Amino acid sequence: MARRMAELGFQQEQWARRYDPHIVAINKFVDELNEQGARGKTPYVAPMYGGVAARLLSVLRDPGPKTQSENEGSGFLCMENDDPTAQKICELFRESCIDASEIVPWNAYPWYINRNPRAAEMDAGVEPLKRILDLLPNLQVVMLHGGIAQNGWRRLLRKYPDVATTRKLLVLEACHTSRRAFIHRDPNVREARRKHLEESFHKAAQHLGV
Repeated sequence: MARRMAELGFQQEQWARRYDPHIVAINKFVDELNEQGARGKTPYVAPMYGGVAARLLSVLRDPGPKTQSENEGSGFLCMENDDPTAQKICELFRESCIDASEIVPWNAYPWYINRNPRAAEMDAGVEPLKRILDLLPNLQVVMLHGGIAQNGWRRLLRKYPDVATTRKLLVLEACHTSRRAFIHRDPNVREARRKHLEESFHKAAQHLGV
């Protein structure tokens, strides 16, 4: 299935709108991260998402190659990027009737490295994650996809232990949506992971009342 970020017109339209009012605070923060310059590139959050009005934060490990314009990618965190992880998460949100306007995507390590972050790098991702949380006043659900995202959330809670309870957030731990998450020789394990992932999206949709 063709992804919309592969269409030049859609990509150009998203780029032109990256500082639209609903997303400007988030993408100006991305600019801050990139101006620091000590780590990899942080992609913008595509304006097709809900920005500061979003009610669901979707957290993965780190930005994938297709978020990087230098790698012929889009320059955005976007479920319309041309890669299998984005395609799967797009399908799950669509099947759960959770619109992009309800979502903001982020990463436990927000800079592009294309590998597992080390412990010190995971710690470095805590403050950016907290800043994103603070920019989302309507937030109700946090989805943590995979062990790295879940580890990042635990690190955040060690520094800010009341963040979930004060905000009354529903925090859902789910499988990553990459193909690798479903590589296992036991078909029962693969099926259990698939079912748990789908149930996580169903719980998110139910909580949001969509």
